[in-house]
Amino acid sequence: MRHKFLGVGEPGYHPLRKIATVVSGLRYAVLYDWSVAYKLALSVVVLAGAFALRAWLDFLLILVVTAFVLVAEIVNSAIEALCDFVEERHNEKIKVIKDIAAAAVGIAILTWMIVIGVEIGRYLGAGD
Repeated sequence: MRHKFLGVGEPGYHPLRKIATVVSGLRYAVLYDWSVAYKLALSVVVLAGAFALRAWLDFLLILVVTAFVLVAEIVNSAIEALCDFVEERHNEKIKVIKDIAAAAVGIAILTWMIVIGVEIGRYLGAGD
């Protein structure tokens, strides 16, 4: 596919290639990054509960925070891999970059945990 800014690559737009790339990246993230896999699995369970109860606003909120945390995890993994590729030895500047990326993930995880926790609490309390 042609890169529109750099002017390199094959001409033409191939949306199926883009979809295949997205699926490949998501597959890799789920198979090789435990933090992505368990968050996705837990969110699917809670999403199924919200769907079964027809709690559409809850369903959408869980979907959004799950997407938020997964995007943060995947971007963090990409930043860490790129940093490790560029500099294999310890480098204080690389450490700061990785710490900032980890902080972004931490904020996303905290938000996700609050929403998932509240929703699970609501489902467990619904039987009372």
